[in-house]
Amino acid sequence: MIARPFLKSVGGKTALFAEILPRLPAKIGTYYEPFLGGGAVFFALAAESRFERAVLGDMNEEFVHAYAELARDVDGVVRTLKKHVYDEKYYYGVRAQNPLKLDPSARAARLIYLNKTCFNGLYRVNRKGEFNVPFGDYANPTICDEENLRAASAVFRKTNTTLSAVDFEATVATAKPGDAVYFDPPYWPASETANFTSYTAGGFSARDQARLQSVAAQLAGRGVHVLLSNSDTPFVRELYAGFRIEEVQARRNVNSKGKRRGKVGELLISGRNQR
Repeated sequence: MIARPFLKSVGGKTALFAEILPRLPAKIGTYYEPFLGGGAVFFALAAESRFERAVLGDMNEEFVHAYAELARDVDGVVRTLKKHVYDEKYYYGVRAQNPLKLDPSARAARLIYLNKTCFNGLYRVNRKGEFNVPFGDYANPTICDEENLRAASAVFRKTNTTLSAVDFEATVATAKPGDAVYFDPPYWPASETANFTSYTAGGFSARDQARLQSVAAQLAGRGVHVLLSNSDTPFVRELYAGFRIEEVQARRNVNSKGKRRGKVGELLISGRNQR
């Protein structure tokens, strides 16, 4: 079985594979992905054996822990996840748990459970870093996709991959010519009501976006293949004015208003062939 993302992500890139994958090299020395999220691009590249090594990062410590624990003890994660049930009262009890007080497998299973049963698969925290997404209304959600969890675990165990909860700049610090970096940061809000940047307690500010642009430019300048995705907004277009900017259409199914779901314009930004 080819592994798929086992965590739902608001900005998941499965719908953009046809645009993203051809824009990355056929053969990559080390593949870097500092904003891993659901890991769709990583799993797709791994299935095609396109990299020799992968360095992955994400500032969301719960996501990083889940990946690491799945690689270390998939049996424990599956066993614990199977105990969870789809029930509103039960959901809020699990949500109220302090993940740092759980054993490693239970902590990973808690994240997967909340991700599969919360509203729209969102990951949002308050200023204290506490997960605060409400219960989701589903007909029959799959809480434990054991086959895919085991396939994802195998990818991490069979590939030369490291993963850490560090800032994006630290993740890509060792990138060199022959390597490729894909940046999928928290998107700059396309409207006042489209802000999902509370993925971590600190958010991702305009200053962070500008710092990311600087890092991308430095990487491209030293011969690293750079690809970045973001929202199609005047701010992002101006920020990356010296890069190759291409507009693509992506289907987004997450919005509180159903009529606002569907295809939206996004940008794929390349550090190569800079003007």
